[in-house]
Amino acid sequence: MVSLNPVRILKAEADEEKAEIARLSSFIGAIAIGDLVKSTLGPKGMDKILVGMGRNEGVVEMTNDGATILKSIGVDNPAAKVLVDIAKGMDDEVGDGTTSVTVLASELLREAEKLIEMKFHPQTIISGWRKAVKAAKEALEKSTKNNSENQEAFKNDLLNIARTTLSSKILSQHKDFFSNLCVDAVLRLKGSGDLTAIQIIKISGGTLLDSFLDSGFLLNKKTWRESTEENRKRQDTYCKHAHGL
Repeated sequence: MVSLNPVRILKAEADEEKAEIARLSSFIGAIAIGDLVKSTLGPKGMDKILVGMGRNEGVVEMTNDGATILKSIGVDNPAAKVLVDIAKGMDDEVGDGTTSVTVLASELLREAEKLIEMKFHPQTIISGWRKAVKAAKEALEKSTKNNSENQEAFKNDLLNIARTTLSSKILSQHKDFFSNLCVDAVLRLKGSGDLTAIQIIKISGGTLLDSFLDSGFLLNKKTWRESTEENRKRQDTYCKHAHGL
């Protein structure tokens, strides 16, 4: 005999939201994510202090990078998770603009909430956004200039982009120096766009302005004198311990 009792799909502690409640929850979660990182946007953006919990309990990190902030917070709202994934994709593909894309998406949803309250259908709102995207792309294409044939103008364009990117980073006070460093490194790729060909070697000590760009392949190796001095110190330490025994 076949049982007609309802089959439980959700877990016992799971909550189910439907219709307006689910829609309102999605709006609130996405808008909250945008408000969280909005204050870090731009050259005058403020830093956030992140305090680790669980396995990283007690670890304190200060940053104004949108991708870092969003990766560090716990999110259980579906719409908020979508914004976090958008920021992660932006960081992986472009390396910048994570905060901007999150704030833009959250503000679009904020306006969509008002339209929903006015009884506009969600598909109507989406259709309007698609038309707006098309109009924005056409406006951008009309205002663009192709300076690829003029090397000097092309380099100036790259420098302006680099300065804008570094304006909100910790390097903002030295953005001119590092902008030239980055642009020179990219131009040496000769249009290949393979950024993995640019190797960054980090050495402690010195200042930011001690950074330099060099062609070829560099290895961080110790000199013969440094190695000899280290071996001599180890031998002296071993002899002292042996004498003490």
